Amino acid sequence: MPVTGIQAGRSTGALSNDGDIRRGDDMDAKIRQKTLRMLSNGVYVLTARSADRYGAATVSWVSQASFKPPLIMAAVRRDSNVFQCLAESHFAVLHIVGDRQQEVARQFFYPTRACPGTINGEPFAAGRTAAPVLANLPAHIECGVNKIVDSDGDHAIVILQVLEAECREQVRPLTIAETPWVYGG
Repeated sequence: MPVTGIQAGRSTGALSNDGDIRRGDDMDAKIRQKTLRMLSNGVYVLTARSADRYGAATVSWVSQASFKPPLIMAAVRRDSNVFQCLAESHFAVLHIVGDRQQEVARQFFYPTRACPGTINGEPFAAGRTAAPVLANLPAHIECGVNKIVDSDGDHAIVILQVLEAECREQVRPLTIAETPWVYGG
């Protein structure tokens, strides 16, 4: 009989005596942090708009989740402006950041500052969904919010359905490993 993840976890003590998954409070925090930081993560900018309010943030916990329909999952801080905007409007745009655009990504570490035609100093235009599409990034994916999976953590998992995509320039995407930034662990 094949061993499932839960069965494998039981043999290593990942489950409590009553069968519930433990939080891992008893593991070595430094080893956990070091190991989790080895997960490969790209660097993206997520934008959204709700009425006259804009949200934008650099995100790195993103992955394709389905072919049919095309779905993307992204972990987004629940207390962020971009999360509030996408939760209200049900639309967002995920932008791919090129490997030579670290400074563009850095601009979205800070609170969203929207002026006519720019967000955090970057020019944008309304996309098909009215969510902001940044002009200087090589590719973007306009999405509708399919589902928000809230958890006990500081991030929610947002399942996004691809509605539109554009690739203006074929580039090598920026990854966290290529930056001095650490986000994970």
